[in-house]
Amino acid sequence: MEEKKKGFIKKFVNEFKAFALKGNVMDLAVGVIIGAAFQGIVTSFTENFINPIIGCIGGADVEGKIHLLGNQYINYGAFLTAVINFIIMAFVIFVIMKIINKLASLGKHEEPEKPAEPPVDIVLLTEIRDLLKAQQGAEASKEEEKAEE
Repeated sequence: MEEKKKGFIKKFVNEFKAFALKGNVMDLAVGVIIGAAFQGIVTSFTENFINPIIGCIGGADVEGKIHLLGNQYINYGAFLTAVINFIIMAFVIFVIMKIINKLASLGKHEEPEKPAEPPVDIVLLTEIRDLLKAQQGAEASKEEEKAEE
């Protein structure tokens, strides 16, 4: 029973290693780390550039709160900031993916599609036609030789 458990654990660990060391998982990890760092940049951009511009144009207080009972507030400014952050992040990721897909398609050489092979009966009929033409051509050349004599 112990050998079965050890075999199962060893197999499980090997499968996990194969999964974790695949290129896709490593690429995903790098993407998450870069995305987290990029989120800080987008948040700073939103808070320091977008929110003041919105405040100047519309006269709205993006840092606004709605006072409820007691010390409770609805902080709609933080929500709007999060929505703006999301839209900027989604747009940037969309543009980056478009560029990556374009670069990936440039590296691929599309081979022209080979025409599909005709069915066997069509191949046989074509061979018969060619043989008949060859026979007719041979007969015509014999007749020309006789005519020249």
